[in-house]
Amino acid sequence: MTMASTCAQLCLRCRGLLGSKASSLQHYVQVRHCVTMTREFPQISNGLFITGNRTATQTRLRWKQQMCHYNYMTARYLSTEAKEKKCTDELSRADSVACGTPPMPSTDAVPTTQNQLSLDLDAAGEYSALEKISDEEAISISIPSSIPPASISLGDYVDKSETLTKLVQLGVNLWKLEQRPNVGSMLLRLDFNTDVVPRLLFLKEIGVEDSRFGYIITHNPFFLTENLENLQARISYLKSKKFSPETVASMVSRAPYVLNFSVKRLDNRLGFYQQQLKLSASNTRDILARLPRLLCGSLEPVKENLKVCEIELGFKENEIQHIVIAVPKVLTANKRKLTQTFDFLHNTMKVPHYLITKFPQVLNSKYLRLRERHLFLEYLGKAQYDPALPNYISLDRLVSLPDEIFCTELALATLEDFYLFQKTL
Repeated sequence: MTMASTCAQLCLRCRGLLGSKASSLQHYVQVRHCVTMTREFPQISNGLFITGNRTATQTRLRWKQQMCHYNYMTARYLSTEAKEKKCTDELSRADSVACGTPPMPSTDAVPTTQNQLSLDLDAAGEYSALEKISDEEAISISIPSSIPPASISLGDYVDKSETLTKLVQLGVNLWKLEQRPNVGSMLLRLDFNTDVVPRLLFLKEIGVEDSRFGYIITHNPFFLTENLENLQARISYLKSKKFSPETVASMVSRAPYVLNFSVKRLDNRLGFYQQQLKLSASNTRDILARLPRLLCGSLEPVKENLKVCEIELGFKENEIQHIVIAVPKVLTANKRKLTQTFDFLHNTMKVPHYLITKFPQVLNSKYLRLRERHLFLEYLGKAQYDPALPNYISLDRLVSLPDEIFCTELALATLEDFYLFQKTL
């Protein structure tokens, strides 16, 4: 009875150990597979896996975690094997005593398994994360830059780029620049001290105010890549054409793309306006100084507007000259707006060409304002624009005065009356 009870207890212990052995063996097989797959990585350098964009630090930590888990599962497996062997030996001795037969010699299964595991651990130890590596191997390790590789906004780079940080402090609108192709990548390649600072000093030397730096770079970021000698040559050319230093600084501040035009191109633009408008050099300089974007804008709208004024609107050559000298914006005005305003002035208000030439700023006024005020004066019976007749109303005052002064001085009515009349239109 005692022998049978002992055998039953040993059987129960072995059954529990066999269950834990199956679980440990499963984990051991998984870890063996993980280590095998790790050895098959394309590049291994002293325990550092160089794959894709993973950093060396992340790879070391992952290797340590794998090896720790591997060692733990191996020890657990060996412990289970030892317990199972002990249980098996005890059960074998009990059976031998009960049956009167000599016990069977133990097998070499566990030592063989231990030897195999020892070899695996030795092989894994060849790639220890703590092992020192040579300088050549350290240089070959690829470490990705802290700057994001790609982004749809320059805002993601401001904290990483000194150039972008300083440009923001200068008042540059990055959200405008990132909408333009290739500008963002260009700014990231610039060094603030070697690329940006010398050009800012150049602007300061020619008289541009510090407060205009942000506006200039926002509207013309390519100025930062221009050669300093070329920039100086262009400024010297403008001064040689008798533009004063103050005028040159004002032109650069309001039309930054002037800095990107070569001397030859600037000379061609000056010649174009002088020949097309048949103006003197002094009048040509005056027009360009007041509207410097004429130098760096397209010439096609200018040519078209000159033809419109001459052919469609019927102005004479000397009248066109007078209009352009007084209001240079007529050269770049929208063709549809220009013809609409002239049609209302000439055909509805019955204003002749010579009066329009005398007050050319009326062509640059808002069409809606001109229409509302004329209809209000007509409603009151005061729409009289002929200077030879009584109660004459100047076209200049008609479009330039604020609503309150227009009502009290020209219409002789209240502002409320004018607002009520606007609601009827």
